[in-house]
Amino acid sequence: MVNPPKEISTNASRISILAPKSGKMEISPSQGDLGLEITKSGDFGEVGMGVLSDGTPYLNQRGLAVLCGVENAHIGTISSQWNDIDPKPRVKKIKGILEQAGYTAVQAHVEIFHAGRTHFCYPAEISLAVLEYYAFDAGPNIQEQARANYRLLAGSKLRDMIYSQVGYDPSGMDRFKKWHDRIALNSKAAPKGFFHVFNEAHTIIYELIISGADIGEKFVVDISIGSHWSTYWESSGLCTEFERKKDWHDYPDSHPQSKANPHESWCYPLASLGYFRQWLQDVYLEGGKFSGYLNTKVKKGELPPSVAQLAISTLVPPQIGGPKS
Repeated sequence: MVNPPKEISTNASRISILAPKSGKMEISPSQGDLGLEITKSGDFGEVGMGVLSDGTPYLNQRGLAVLCGVENAHIGTISSQWNDIDPKPRVKKIKGILEQAGYTAVQAHVEIFHAGRTHFCYPAEISLAVLEYYAFDAGPNIQEQARANYRLLAGSKLRDMIYSQVGYDPSGMDRFKKWHDRIALNSKAAPKGFFHVFNEAHTIIYELIISGADIGEKFVVDISIGSHWSTYWESSGLCTEFERKKDWHDYPDSHPQSKANPHESWCYPLASLGYFRQWLQDVYLEGGKFSGYLNTKVKKGELPPSVAQLAISTLVPPQIGGPKS
């Protein structure tokens, strides 16, 4: 028998807001239909888990097998037999457990290609039904390990544990925290009569967060904006009409950049603010620099393609083509 991993614990920080469940819900995550991606993931002991881009918490196939105390292949067999015309007793029983909890499922798992490999993701409700089966309904194949883990994880505890372990807040509020921390330090940093690019980039940053981007120490979009604007400032001749000056920008303790605080940063005269905003719309957003920045993040694996597409569609107006000849 496989020993349960010590990392699995119900003592993790509690999540006070969970995704609601009402009536009979269909669990049908489909990569092709919904464009689902993995937002958060991690391996805790032998148990792999994560959260999909629609907020669905899941266990990977190996992790579910470990909790149930069975071989990985047994979980895979459940998936492969899920839609048999004459389902095996095991699958029929697991589906019955799901229905009693108010759920149905088109597939037992969803396959998602992430970080160079295919992940077999079993939503929490399905994982819990499989765990309950091996805890109480598997006859001679009942597993004491499954029973012990089911007692720990029944109800909403499995969802709660996954959210806690991977650092995901289902209320969605924690995604704003790092940005708010920077605002708190720098909201009034510009000298009188000047502005910082950071304070003018709030609309773009907000829409990126709403679209699902993880704005933080590795995703600092205002640096991209500031770099392109500085180049334009010199090349357009604005530097001869206005005088910018050096100022300082601080990062909060949640960012490793804070170790080098304060950071030198340009600030620009308010008299040039109209030029900046026109440039931001015409050149940075509609001119392709914003799309290029996001596409680079996608290629590095730092941003899901669907998030980039949503942000671009929100912030970059569609171009109206001329009449076809």
